[in-house]
Amino acid sequence: MPNPDDKLDLVFTALADHNRRAMIERLSRRDQSVSALAAPLGISLPATLQHLGILESAGLVHSSKMGRVRTCRLDREALSAVEAWIGQRRAHLPPSGRLDALADLLTRVANREQGQIGT
Repeated sequence: MPNPDDKLDLVFTALADHNRRAMIERLSRRDQSVSALAAPLGISLPATLQHLGILESAGLVHSSKMGRVRTCRLDREALSAVEAWIGQRRAHLPPSGRLDALADLLTRVANREQGQIGT
């Protein structure tokens, strides 16, 4: 039985590279051809295809070929799975404001105790 974390591992591995994140960014706006994705990255077409292969293996991108043009599109559901995982982790974290308030309280208590010791 496949481990659901395996899919998530593939997604995070795919997102670990700045070129692949740039591709995801561009695909989030609209579907693009492979050559259109490669152009702003300054990498070769074969390197672009390797990056796209990793994104496709992770389920983040799907491509189709019409004639000589391969067009890529973002699978938004794959990103939703990542968002859900991050949201679940975030739900267990204390709100950052509470930690700041705790730090302020501890500083005030420490200052007050130092004032009592000095008298």
